[in-house]
Amino acid sequence: MFFSSWQDIGRVLLIGLLSYASLVLFLRISGKRTLSKMNAFDLVVTVALGSTLATILLNKKVSLAEGLTAFTLLIGLQYIVAWLSVRSSKFSELIKSNPDLLYYQGSFISSSLRKNRVLEVEVLQAARAQGISSLKDVEAVVLETDGNISVIKKSSFSSSSTLSNVSQKKS
Repeated sequence: MFFSSWQDIGRVLLIGLLSYASLVLFLRISGKRTLSKMNAFDLVVTVALGSTLATILLNKKVSLAEGLTAFTLLIGLQYIVAWLSVRSSKFSELIKSNPDLLYYQGSFISSSLRKNRVLEVEVLQAARAQGISSLKDVEAVVLETDGNISVIKKSSFSSSSTLSNVSQKKS
């Protein structure tokens, strides 16, 4: 239970070193986007890569070649989806969500809060996390495509560019 054999430890060390080095190489080749968290799909790929690495390390039934094939498949699919998203607006709309405005110029947007299952207290928490004590100092709060909440202070607000891609449906 606490120790099987030195051979098992050696396998984990050798396979771990080789799979980790291969993953780093694959990620360098595929580019920064592979581990970005721009949207839910990117996050899923990142988690899947971590899970695959753990499986290669700890499951004796999974060979290094099988694990590296899984890395290649995940990174390749992520690359193809990102490539298609950049080149096809219809595909991009299918894969990606848009940021949503949760609070704007002194008012919560209740339809957007409901649609995204966000509570007003969570918006307030996001403001406090950025050192803002009152929503009087906030121009807008946006739920980004990666699930993060961005708080835009009144002093740093530029009406023409900052919110240009955000759904601005007020209820």
